[in-house]
Amino acid sequence: MSEKQHHILLVEDEEHLQEALKLNLELEHYQVSCCGDGAEALALVHREHFDLIILDVMLPEVDGMAVCESLRLQHFNVPILMLSAKNTSADRVAGLKKGADDYLTKPFNLEELLIRVENLIRKNQMITDRNQVTDVYQFGKNKIDFNGLIAYNKKGKPIKLTKTESMLLKLLIDNRNEVVTRERILQSVWGYQVFPNTRSIDNVILAFRKYFEEDSRNPIFFHSVRGLGYKFSCPD
Repeated sequence: MSEKQHHILLVEDEEHLQEALKLNLELEHYQVSCCGDGAEALALVHREHFDLIILDVMLPEVDGMAVCESLRLQHFNVPILMLSAKNTSADRVAGLKKGADDYLTKPFNLEELLIRVENLIRKNQMITDRNQVTDVYQFGKNKIDFNGLIAYNKKGKPIKLTKTESMLLKLLIDNRNEVVTRERILQSVWGYQVFPNTRSIDNVILAFRKYFEEDSRNPIFFHSVRGLGYKFSCPD
């Protein structure tokens, strides 16, 4: 099986710099999407899943600081590498306070940027892997056997899971107590690159509530977060 190609969003309004960075990132075997303003960047993050965002501070429409803050307020946990011509320690602290994971000042060494990109993606992957559940997971009085594609509800009744149901359960539980966006779910579970609608997710979430909740109308575990996505809530 080929190694996953990580997807990077490059937000840079200087055309020549955007082209140069895109080329060099693609030479490192990353998939790269580009835009030149903050408003478009926010729209793209809501539409697609990214493994890293390279974000310039000085942008038209919505600046990089505001983009970063907005994403963090909306619970998007994608790593963000901020680029800026502002190089004082106060500027760096301001970027990190807004939620950036790293801050690189212009002009920068290309090799250094590539190393920072690789490190951020690897670190995020390690955190994700560490939070992943084992093949059998219990919550409340329910139990899921991911390998066997079977679950047992609070009464011990076996429930045969579809592959899609199992994959969505795994994704939500791996990211327990965090909002998982619709776009990430569709790409991770259904494999869509362009997302038509989310009715398919809603139907599976309704099935989960029927399977596992005491009261499906007042769920404890499986929540829809209006305008964002879905969340599995359970104490660790």
